[in-house]
Amino acid sequence: MTRLVGAARSRLTYPDRGATARLPLPAGYHHLRHRTRIGQGRRVFEAAGVAVTTFLAHRTSGMRVRADARAVRPGARVEVGIGLGPLRITAPCEVVWTAYEPTRTGFAYGTLDGHPETGEESFLVSTDADGTVWFTVSAFSRPGTWYTRLAGPVVPFCQRQYARRLGRTVRRLAAGA
Repeated sequence: MTRLVGAARSRLTYPDRGATARLPLPAGYHHLRHRTRIGQGRRVFEAAGVAVTTFLAHRTSGMRVRADARAVRPGARVEVGIGLGPLRITAPCEVVWTAYEPTRTGFAYGTLDGHPETGEESFLVSTDADGTVWFTVSAFSRPGTWYTRLAGPVVPFCQRQYARRLGRTVRRLAAGA
């Protein structure tokens, strides 16, 4: 575990805390919802849930993750980074809700000061009555810095591509468990 210096002083940068747990997502943001079929059965559901709630899926997808807890819990601070050296972008977040339930496992984090976007993103593994396992990424966001405003439609495109990549990663991790 890594203690995130300065994170304790930061606050969420948006007023809609927890809004990814319900629909519709709040107005005034770009919305993302991407669903990936992961597989079938309890073993797949449990393996996918562990991959998501321990940040293994994020790390395996190429993100650098620093968190102050091994598994997600409300209030935990997380810093997600991508890129190399001076081109690294870091994104500080706080876990705003978790689900550790018989048919749903996952969490959402919200943006803190210093994040290039403003909003919230959830990562949820669920299972249908027939045992089909799904991974869903839901998010609402808008630019939080000059460079994400300048990037315009490139940011939502990259977010969707990352959600797809994360879905493929969760599927692979759950199949290999």
